[in-house]
Amino acid sequence: MRYPLLIFTLLTCLTAAAQKHTPLPHGMLYGQKVDGLGKMPAYKLEAFMGNKVRISTTIIGKVLRVTQPKGGWFDMDAGNGRIIKVHFRDYGINLPVDLRGRIVMIQGVAQKQFIADDMQHFAGDTVSGKKQHPVKTNPKQVLSFEASGLVVL
Repeated sequence: MRYPLLIFTLLTCLTAAAQKHTPLPHGMLYGQKVDGLGKMPAYKLEAFMGNKVRISTTIIGKVLRVTQPKGGWFDMDAGNGRIIKVHFRDYGINLPVDLRGRIVMIQGVAQKQFIADDMQHFAGDTVSGKKQHPVKTNPKQVLSFEASGLVVL
């Protein structure tokens, strides 16, 4: 009685392990439909924005990693070691982790965010004030992107 059950369990496990992984198909859409007019590479986004802090656009780039599948949070390569932090406006979007390394086209709103250095932030928290911590005057500039739609290319 044990042997047929053991053989059945073994065959079921082997069959499940032998399933082929299907890659994401070209043209897979997440969120709203993306308008391909006026698209630009992700590495040109910062230069295109110039002095503007916020702009609506469509960009094409490579997904470095999916940081949080629920809500569609991921990092996109912006060239020269820069990263664009992307998230979806609609929190109901679930992105697959397999999106890593794929080229995608996203549409939405790009925004520059200026983040002060931690030492500068903590300088005001002490009794002696700014004299206790060295203060860097150059804040970090982070590019974030609120996507409304994504298409896998």
